[in-house]
Amino acid sequence: MPSVFETSPTATPIIFVTKSSWDQVAETLPPAQRQFASASAFAAKPGGYLALPASDGAIAQVLFGLEDAGARSRDLFRPGALPGLLPPGTYRFANEPHDARLAALAFALGCYRFARYRKADRPEVRLVPPDGVDAAEIERIADAAMLARDLINTPSNDMGPSELAAAAQALAAEFGASFACTSGEDLKTNFPLIHAVGMASSRAPRLIDIGWGDPEHPKVTLVGKGVCFDTGGLDLKQSSGMLIMKKDMGGAANVLALARMVMDAKLKVRLRVLIPAVENAVAGNAFRPLDIFTSRKGITVEIGNTDAEGRLVLADALALADEEKPDLLIDLGTLTGAARVALGPDLPPFYTNDETLAADVARCAVKENDPLWRMPLWLPYDAWLDSKTATITNAPSGGFAGSITCALFLQRFIEHAKSWLHVDIYGWTPSAKPARPEGGECQAARAIYALLSERYA
Repeated sequence: MPSVFETSPTATPIIFVTKSSWDQVAETLPPAQRQFASASAFAAKPGGYLALPASDGAIAQVLFGLEDAGARSRDLFRPGALPGLLPPGTYRFANEPHDARLAALAFALGCYRFARYRKADRPEVRLVPPDGVDAAEIERIADAAMLARDLINTPSNDMGPSELAAAAQALAAEFGASFACTSGEDLKTNFPLIHAVGMASSRAPRLIDIGWGDPEHPKVTLVGKGVCFDTGGLDLKQSSGMLIMKKDMGGAANVLALARMVMDAKLKVRLRVLIPAVENAVAGNAFRPLDIFTSRKGITVEIGNTDAEGRLVLADALALADEEKPDLLIDLGTLTGAARVALGPDLPPFYTNDETLAADVARCAVKENDPLWRMPLWLPYDAWLDSKTATITNAPSGGFAGSITCALFLQRFIEHAKSWLHVDIYGWTPSAKPARPEGGECQAARAIYALLSERYA
């Protein structure tokens, strides 16, 4: 991605104002600019924008409204709206926003446009990095987030299992990582759940495996759900539920974004990335309700619902990851509607039994403005997974605690990892917000990268 940052002695200043600070700021403006702001009815409301003219007709400076410091809610990504408002040019922050680092990141993220199928030029704006802000780190994070967005936004006809594998292979090649891919019938023996979910599609399922870093460093393994399209299988979704199922590989996209950050920053980890890439299709050979499969781990799984396929493909990948006894095992997936009912699209739940990890994740989520909320691995609900004919079912009957029972299902496949983190993301922004356009979104990856940076910088 082209850099959004550059230094310029003539950069146009952006003055951040709030309702409480506006009168004081207005007094510092030249009389003509103050009069122009008054005539324009500029009110310093959050998101309010006004370009103030110089005597020669050029833009002298820009006013942009933020929430007051004591406001009930503040959008720290509010400056991400600026790239869509500013004329072409280079700008600088003339005063401190609520958080200069997050404001600079928001500015970079606000430059994103998905332009694969129609002309959508990125805004021709640049920002002088604020004092004390690491521009290279901001661009590292922004570039990775844009990778996740691009992958999710690409429709399934151009982002099937093979295309997702190609994107992963390109990322591995960029950073000198190893790449392996097991596909089709070769999955049947060692990864039967991945094979079962993907076997009805004309596009063969795959297990993508990337390795990077010094083998002597702590082992960190990332697993991402890569369901490139989800019809629901024989338990077919309604058309409204199928509409944005191109995003069902959002876990894989965000795992690749996180891996990009880790490798680009050269964190001291032995990184492994596993992505089960499948299409959950409908055909005569599709897996059926009440079918039973023996997973890689040896646990027999009864299919309670073919639309609970994400946990199936993750289960085999997690079992493989767990065999290596990683220091930290992390999985991301767009898994349950129950998580959205509980917490909405912006706030993914996360699960772990590691109290230190939980506290670190929650703290980094706040610091990075990458919201996450801890949910319990409530063991009394584990009995709901019991099956009369197999070890467990993938979809307990009833509609209670769906995100929790999904996490408990995945926990059955983890035995040796020193620490495990599961995140049930949405991977999509339903309506545009500053720095977050409608469409595919990078969720949880920035917070987890912050955590890994603290531990393994």
